[in-house]
Amino acid sequence: MNQNIKAHKTIGDNIQKGRKEKGLTQEQLSAQLQVIGCDISRGTLAKIEAGIRHISLEELNAIKDVLEMSYDEILKL
Repeated sequence: MNQNIKAHKTIGDNIQKGRKEKGLTQEQLSAQLQVIGCDISRGTLAKIEAGIRHISLEELNAIKDVLEMSYDEILKL
């Protein structure tokens, strides 16, 4: 069963903040996610950050790991 977290602008903003704190572009984060087996393109990442695309639990876990963020940091509204 594929679980998704509803798209939300604040969650996207939290991911974008974490990415920028790491000094990564969307392209660089996308590449790092792909290396660990999470196939997210730069465009998909942009949609997640904009709050217009749902995020799967697999994607959330991968983003959390690469950005070294907690679930609370990503999901806080």
